[in-house]
Parts: sequence; C-alpha cells; structure tokens
Amino acid sequence: MTLLTSRQGRVAALLAAVALVASGCAKGEETAAAPSGSSTQGGQVVQTPAADAGAGCTIDAFGAQKFDLKSAVVGFSQSEKEANPFRIAETKSIKDEAAKLGIANLKVTNAQSQFSKQISDVQQLIAQGAQLLVIAPLNSDGWEPVLQQAAAKKVPIITIDRKINAAPCKDYLTFIGSDFVEQGKRAADQMAKALGNKGKVAILLGAPGNNVTTERTSGFKDRIKEVAPDIEITFEQTGEFAREKGQQVTEQLIQSNPDIDGIYAENDEMALGAVTALKGAGKKAGEVQIVSIDGTRGAVQAIADGWLVAVIESNPRFGALAFETAQKFLDGQAIPEKVIISDREYDKANAESSLSEAY
Repeated sequence: MTLLTSRQGRVAALLAAVALVASGCAKGEETAAAPSGSSTQGGQVVQTPAADAGAGCTIDAFGAQKFDLKSAVVGFSQSEKEANPFRIAETKSIKDEAAKLGIANLKVTNAQSQFSKQISDVQQLIAQGAQLLVIAPLNSDGWEPVLQQAAAKKVPIITIDRKINAAPCKDYLTFIGSDFVEQGKRAADQMAKALGNKGKVAILLGAPGNNVTTERTSGFKDRIKEVAPDIEITFEQTGEFAREKGQQVTEQLIQSNPDIDGIYAENDEMALGAVTALKGAGKKAGEVQIVSIDGTRGAVQAIADGWLVAVIESNPRFGALAFETAQKFLDGQAIPEKVIISDREYDKANAESSLSEAY
C-alpha cells in the first residue's frame, strides 16, 4: 500500500511538472518576444505585446464580406527578382503554407523589381477576382491606383516585409514585418562593439523609396550617436539591396576611403558584394568590420569564415503568419495595424552552429 501510494505520488508530481512547463511555455509566448538568440527557423515569432501596434481592425469595420479562405482567390504579389535568398524564401513560404492549408486558388505574380509592373500585377489580380491580397511592396508610395481599386471591392490587403504609406483599416488591413529601426540599432551595437567605439564607417544603403531603407538607416545612425560618438560615418551610397551593386559601391569606397574601418550593409546581398570587392582589393578577412541585416546562409557562412562580424536576422517566412492573420480577420477578430516579428542575431559565437537555420 505504501509503495503504491509512493508511485502515485511520483506520477502526480511528474504530471504536475509537465503541466507547469506547458503552462510556462504558453505564457511566455503570450507575453514576451523571442530572445535575440532563439531560432525562428520554419516560422516567425510575433513580438507580444507589439509596441505601438495601433488600433484593431475587424471585418465589419473594414466593410468586407466573410469568405472561405480555402476556396477564395488569393493573390500574392512579389516585388523583386528571385535572385535574392530573402525573396526566394518569402515566396516559398507563401506557396508552401497555402498548399498546407488547402488554399486552391493562390495566384502568384513577380514584378521583377519594376514598380510599374507590380502596380499592374496587383490590378490584374483584383480584376481576376482576388478576395485577399498579400503584397510584398517594392516601394512604400505610389499605391493609390491599387488602393482605390481594392477599396471599391472591399478587398483586404496584407503587406509583408515593407509598408505601404496609406491608412490602415481603410486602404489596407495590416503590415506584417520586422521593426526596422530596431534592426538598425542592433546593427549599430554590433558595429560599435567590433570597432571598440571608434573608427570610420561606411553605409551601403538599401533601395530608395521604401521604409526599410529609411528606418534601418535612422536606427543605425541614432544608435551610433548614442553609444559610440567617436565613430564617424564617412560614406553613404545606395547599393539597391543588390549584390553586384554592393560590390561596385564598395570598390568605389575602397578608392575614395582606403582607411575605412567598418561597413554597415543594409542587407546581406550588399554585404556579400562588399566581401567580393574587399577580396579583389587584397584585403584580408576581418580587416574591415562588416555588419549586415537579413540572415541568409551565405552571410552566416561569411561570419564563420571571418568576413562578417554579425548579421541581424530579418525573417522572410511570412506564409503561416500571413494566412493566420487573414483567418483571424475573417473570424471577426480585431487585427492590429502592425504585426511586428522578433528577429535573432548571428555572430561569431553561433554562426557555425546556426548555419542550418539560415535561409
């Protein structure tokens, strides 16, 4: 009798411990963002509570009619040529999640980095009867023709990875993406650490005309002024988020600023272009400190190889969160105007062990 009671006690204690762990995990997901070193492979983690998420938008407030996501015509507009690993992973995530959910009528377009084509693409999707639009915008401005056409038919628009400058819950439903100002600040922290808070730094700016470039730049500059005022930003030029352009700009940089100490590249493709330029100039790994944003496998490998110092992740796997947000909207839940995700960091301490988690 005593032995049985003892065993029952141990089982009860074990079950209680399991329940406590499960409860703690659920609570953690509801109340806190994923730590910077945690993996987001295979999906995104929403910052909860999201800072300045804005008022919620319901299907009634938006004026849309409820529909079945599985049988609806859903349009996805990709902005850029899929030579960039970010875009490849982003489109794959949308397609894979649609297939997983049984969304039979997904229509995918690619603007090939031409804004006029993206506007035309989305207008064509609306004309084809799209009931939901997921858009990765090339630019933040210039969307009025699309917004007017979508508003006339009450088609909800979810923008991912870049914002549209328009009115939430009127022109579009919500934006899902990273906190780009925070990404810039975290990149600045890594640069300041790598340079010992002093030196000359160049910025390879992203493409003009979108909020990502503006916010990653302001976040970096503001943080450098705050934590490392002896770091001087001596060179800024757009590399248009492209590897070849990043290489060309860095080649110019080496000629005009041969004593540069660090390069802040606003995406990994430009950073890898910079590495090619530095190699061509006879520079050795680590001679110029490079910090970047994205989290592509090539950039994480470059950390392991000594060419990059750190990479701030920008997770492109939007599929699950985009369709989950759409379903919540259709179910009558209020959707905030911004759904901000958490991003990890890669550095020398975790690059090799985390390589398989990069995209």
